[in-house]
Amino acid sequence: MSLANPAAFFDLLRAGLLGPALSPGEVDGCDAILTAVEGLPIAWTAYALATAFHETASTMQPVTERGGSAYFTRLYDVAGLRPKLAIANGNTTPGDGAKYAGRGYVQLTWRNNYAKAGKECGVDLVTHPELALSPEIAAKILREGMKRGWFTGKGFADYLPTATEALLADFVRARRIINGTDKAEQIAGYAMEFQRALSAGRWA
Repeated sequence: MSLANPAAFFDLLRAGLLGPALSPGEVDGCDAILTAVEGLPIAWTAYALATAFHETASTMQPVTERGGSAYFTRLYDVAGLRPKLAIANGNTTPGDGAKYAGRGYVQLTWRNNYAKAGKECGVDLVTHPELALSPEIAAKILREGMKRGWFTGKGFADYLPTATEALLADFVRARRIINGTDKAEQIAGYAMEFQRALSAGRWA
């Protein structure tokens, strides 16, 4: 599946979520995600775009988790407040907390998750975790993570249709793919707009 009419897709976004003018970063981010999710159903694609829109504060560019070295040490490091959790997730060396802090369209954290995502994407994210900020790689992580349930154990197929457009209620439930029910209705609204734009662009 891909866009038969990209201009119609972006025209609708320019008139709505990403308007009144599209920045190069917004266009490039959408393009990276659309390339990564090629072949996925329209509802899945819409929700991937909506999730990226929300998680990146509408920039459509991968972001680094907020916080500094001290914060990442406390949260993720073997030398921090949760050493057992850090070790269980592969952060066994002091400094791993900052090295494997959150990056991407959806925040990828912990050394073990960087290793898994890197294997799926064909890049060495353990040695070079900063590559998770590449739009192309971040988009692949977004696709695989939401498809396979990396983030919460739930994936696209648990909530969204494969052969039809989704309803608002479907998108509300789909927030559980990423983060429980936090901002579920707001992101569902974004997904509906992206779904309309994909339909206008003839995603097929």
